[in-house]
Amino acid sequence: MDKAARMLEGKTALVTGSTGGLGFAIGKFLAEQGAHVILHGLEPPPAFDPQVKALEAETGCAVRYVGADLGEPDGVGKLVRESIHHFGAIDILVNNAVTRHFAPIEDFPRERWHAALSVNLTAVFEAIQLVLPSMRARGWGRIINMGSVYGRRGTSNRVDYVATKAAIEGLTKAVAIETVCSGITCNIVCPGSVSTPGTEGRVETLMREKKISRDEAVHTFLQGKQPAGRFIAAESVAAAVAFLCGPAGQDITGATLPVDGGWLAG
Repeated sequence: MDKAARMLEGKTALVTGSTGGLGFAIGKFLAEQGAHVILHGLEPPPAFDPQVKALEAETGCAVRYVGADLGEPDGVGKLVRESIHHFGAIDILVNNAVTRHFAPIEDFPRERWHAALSVNLTAVFEAIQLVLPSMRARGWGRIINMGSVYGRRGTSNRVDYVATKAAIEGLTKAVAIETVCSGITCNIVCPGSVSTPGTEGRVETLMREKKISRDEAVHTFLQGKQPAGRFIAAESVAAAVAFLCGPAGQDITGATLPVDGGWLAG
């Protein structure tokens, strides 16, 4: 990409939960748009060095990786401190890290419920709280919280995910109101079922169990969900995030942007 056309040139973006899947796609897209990027996961840094070097070579932007458990008491603080150490400031915060557990509510382990609250919701609150002062001081900032269609629609056996994603939408609106006219925006992007290693694994399980083709398995997996009948491309979600971070997104705040193949339209 022509560097002159990159709309996030010189900005620094922190993307939580970004060692693979949707988070990595978002980090990659932001780097392609000129942003220096901090990737985050649970693994120790050496495990992710090859991906960091490859992304730097591909985009020409500085990329760093920070390992931190956001469920630990100082996990978010460690992540933010190390990110600022690397680049001096965080201009763009993308809260993507998530944990989830599948079980009916009456069988749902309390420890998994509290883990979801910690990682999916409290860590989002803490990250925003820590980056806002410097964003206010510079008069510019973009906060993107990753929601889900399931923040708007209930589903069985996923009470932790549904509840925390719904709560993030309220958090987003509150932050947007508190930061209006400050040069800072806060929005939530709500993907439908995205093509990621996780969803691909579930499709492969369907293929084995039902002895059907991949196309048939995808159709079965998405039945009653996305009218488009196909997975959302991770790159499409990443492009929506970049749009909200760019010049065209300066007057969009407190908004919910579905990228869901028409799921919520039904």
